[in-house]
Amino acid sequence: MTYTDTHDPFLRTFDRSNALQARLHELVPGGAHTYARGSDQYPEFMAPVLDRGEGARVWDVDGNCYVEYGMGLRSVTLGHGYGPVVEAVAAQIAKGTNFSRPTALEVAAAEDFLALVPGADMVKFAKNGSDATTAAVRLARAVTGRQRVLVCDQPFFSVDDWFIGTTPMNAGTSRDSAPNTGSFRFNDLDSLEESLAATPVACVILEAGTATTEPAPGFLDGVRNLCDRHGALLVFDEMITGFRWSRYGAQGLYGVQPDLSCWGKAMGNGFPIAALAGRREFMELGGLRTDEKRVFLLSTTHGPESAGLAAFRAVVRAYATEDPIGRMESAGRALSRAVNAAASDAGLEDHIEVLGRPSCLVFVARDADRRPSQEFRTLLLQELLARGVLGQSFVVSAAHTDADIALTVDAVRAALPIYKRALETGSATPFLRGRPVAPALRATAAPRRIMSE
Repeated sequence: MTYTDTHDPFLRTFDRSNALQARLHELVPGGAHTYARGSDQYPEFMAPVLDRGEGARVWDVDGNCYVEYGMGLRSVTLGHGYGPVVEAVAAQIAKGTNFSRPTALEVAAAEDFLALVPGADMVKFAKNGSDATTAAVRLARAVTGRQRVLVCDQPFFSVDDWFIGTTPMNAGTSRDSAPNTGSFRFNDLDSLEESLAATPVACVILEAGTATTEPAPGFLDGVRNLCDRHGALLVFDEMITGFRWSRYGAQGLYGVQPDLSCWGKAMGNGFPIAALAGRREFMELGGLRTDEKRVFLLSTTHGPESAGLAAFRAVVRAYATEDPIGRMESAGRALSRAVNAAASDAGLEDHIEVLGRPSCLVFVARDADRRPSQEFRTLLLQELLARGVLGQSFVVSAAHTDADIALTVDAVRAALPIYKRALETGSATPFLRGRPVAPALRATAAPRRIMSE
């Protein structure tokens, strides 16, 4: 049995996308500039190369239109091509984008940011989240005189050695990096206290909440208290939670203030901008108003580039005058209810499930033994792509309309009979066009190695 034996041919073709993807593998290691965007994260021969987007829709180079989820790795909350952001950026870049001295825009953007973030006295802007988290670690080490960092058992914090050295994809990292990074479990204060007591720690870094796990009552307060007791700085990674949980970030929502916080993604509605914020007594170690040894905190050519700052200020205005959080939560609730109901109606509620915070939904695909499965996940991705839905998740934006949700639910309903047949067969592999997706962070290119021409 093969894919073409059991399925009607889809109207969508991926010829141009496949050709451009092959060319990308010749030009760019991994065929994408972000591992999460790689072709190995999508069904083989069905990885669209995109041309444009508008709202929650995108079009690929073959002319196929999709409802997109994930929205630029969660960086787009207002929708692609959101007018006020585009207009603000266009007006600003006409005046120039990068200068040899600070601009008045930097003052205004810093004031906007600090008005939102509780407990932060100072901010430095950057262009990507890894720079911000690594700067936070460096600053914490300087403040405390300690080397060890504790990271929560959450997926990702930085491309730099202090974190990547602890992952399976650690080739080329310093041998000294991984031993200086320990871990603790989310919602488990005992595991954190044990790690803090074992070795002096510079900082504890975590996401205050995740797509699928809310902090238990008292957990974040407990983390704050343990950090204070053991002399470690508390760092919140707000890359995802900032402007998706709340415009004030997770710290504003949950009411616990870190010493330092790191921001990015939705700050600019897809434009590149990130930030490190924190208490003045710590941040000043990277400045000129200290008698202590100076920290090389963040010093980037493009950190204060005007397009990103203008985009950020427009995002702040949109969050002040509209309700993007409310719209995302509403769309997410409608989507999760409808998809889970469709799965239940088909008798597949133990195999396909949408879960998580409404503004940051994920879906789980399980095999016949009810275990999460890459093969069955690939089958679901494949069937949704064929019906006009693109996404490794169901992360919505404020631009997702009722029509977008309805199209998605219809696509899921149409995919369920094929999924059910695969379960009855005992394997999704005969129903796939190619190899299953693979984890983005893995030690080898296999099982999705690309053979050279």
